[in-house]
Amino acid sequence: MHSVIGMIIGALVVAQAAIGSQQLHTRQDGIAELLTDINQISQYWGQIAPYRDNADSAFGVNNVGLPNGCQIEQAHSLQRHAQRFPSSYFDDGINDEKFAAKIQRQTRSSSNSSFTGPLAFLNSYQYQVGESYLTGIGASTEFESGVAFWNRYGRTVLNATVGQLQYNASYENATARPKPVLRTTSQSRMWNSQISWALGFFGPSFYETPMPGLDNFVNGSLFDVVIIPEGGTENNTLAAYDSCFEDLFTPLGLIGDDDAFLFYVPMYLADATERMNQYAPAGFQFNVNDTFAMQSICAYETGYIGRSDFCTLFTEDEWAGFELALDAEYYYDYSWGNPTGRAQGIGYLQELLARLQNEYIYSSNSSVNASITKNGEDFPLGRPFYADFTHDDIIISALTAMSLDYFREHPDLNTYPPDPDRHFFLSKITPFGGRLITEVIGCADPNPLEQHNARTQYYPTQYGYDPANAPHKFIRMRLNNGILPLDTIRGGQCAGRTDGMCAMEDFLASQAKAEELANYHFACFANYTLDDPFNGNDYDGTVNRDTEGITLYNGTITAEYVEDVLYG
Repeated sequence: MHSVIGMIIGALVVAQAAIGSQQLHTRQDGIAELLTDINQISQYWGQIAPYRDNADSAFGVNNVGLPNGCQIEQAHSLQRHAQRFPSSYFDDGINDEKFAAKIQRQTRSSSNSSFTGPLAFLNSYQYQVGESYLTGIGASTEFESGVAFWNRYGRTVLNATVGQLQYNASYENATARPKPVLRTTSQSRMWNSQISWALGFFGPSFYETPMPGLDNFVNGSLFDVVIIPEGGTENNTLAAYDSCFEDLFTPLGLIGDDDAFLFYVPMYLADATERMNQYAPAGFQFNVNDTFAMQSICAYETGYIGRSDFCTLFTEDEWAGFELALDAEYYYDYSWGNPTGRAQGIGYLQELLARLQNEYIYSSNSSVNASITKNGEDFPLGRPFYADFTHDDIIISALTAMSLDYFREHPDLNTYPPDPDRHFFLSKITPFGGRLITEVIGCADPNPLEQHNARTQYYPTQYGYDPANAPHKFIRMRLNNGILPLDTIRGGQCAGRTDGMCAMEDFLASQAKAEELANYHFACFANYTLDDPFNGNDYDGTVNRDTEGITLYNGTITAEYVEDVLYG
């Protein structure tokens, strides 16, 4: 999540409120049953959840195996950074820091009263979490992701030899391969995620003959890196909000945050807050912002030092509420619930489509930086794999720009506990280290028979694949291992198969209107406001001058205006 708004907006004070009917899991004695298994708890942490593979069938695709006569020939990874410290958003790091300061004021000013019971640790607690940077656990997550990408895709698309543990810069005949090009933004946690991923994929720390200096990793002989500036107003598909100026201003840029904090947090945390106050010293009062911070700090401390005393203070329903609140933030900030949702994802989608068609992009009508995409040095074509390092919101916006309607299911802010079977479930979509991988699959048959069960691919030709006889190309996408139902892309071009595969020409046709739907220049630069930003409206991720509920003014929002107001 970007942090421009968080740096300029004050903390939002939300009054504690008990709203709605809450059906908590309780013991027979009427006491709330607290969840203590961290593996269960961490499944409800939304975009700050640790990475775990989804099941192949997690998104409703029934036949998950690769058909006979088919093989993956190319893989495009859109890789999110991993565990980090909190960002400077009012409902993220700022709220956590305010809570910690509140506790410290209490414990320093009063020696006669103290927190009791499960909150006794607060009497000597000190907040140890930093801000924004990648943690050691995050680096480990990215390293593991690089290893996993080699094992699943590198071995196959590069035709690895028996026992080959990592990328080899040479072909079997000892001639040099073209160097892979990885892309990242200039932000610290992004760049460090790319470095950690590359250490896993290229594997210099586990060569057969140890190389303590990691020489060929640090001397640039294995791969090249394109570092795209982040944090200004420049075009950057991997941080597309920088150049989508409407999203930089409130309330449009914070619809989801305000929906979650103003409406849902008071609903689902009312009982938890009352429970915490039973253990508070006289004169001290927890509010729902505090209990939300306790849940948030649990996740961040676990992603930093591997554990937290805050984690066992809540019921499973309360953790499910935490997840739903975060789901709402992203649905209404970056997906169908925001007028700029498609616009923020269209740039990466254009780059993906260009690579699939072996085309450069010479001019930009979106967040694409054409100075990068018009040359083979920065934007090579025809490579067996690509790896781009990005933020969680870009993955969500790219899926929105694709019109993958499976995820077009807005979070219900009126129901608690939330529906566990909903589709827009952030911890399954963009956990720390999350990845959207586009597979290009070559097949001998234009309509290969679906394979129900997943099969380990020990070598490329194991199930009848012949690279000299695979003229029919298909697209399949995996989101954190789960196969995406491309047949739910609006328009029906990818309908007809039950294994998530879509013929290349049909997939390209399914995206023919993506630019038009994103309406990038209007969505990002037109001077408009939302009449009622918190009405739960589904904008289909786009906006135009005829959209109901907007007020359009003269002029456009320019980079000069943004730089003056936000950075001046």
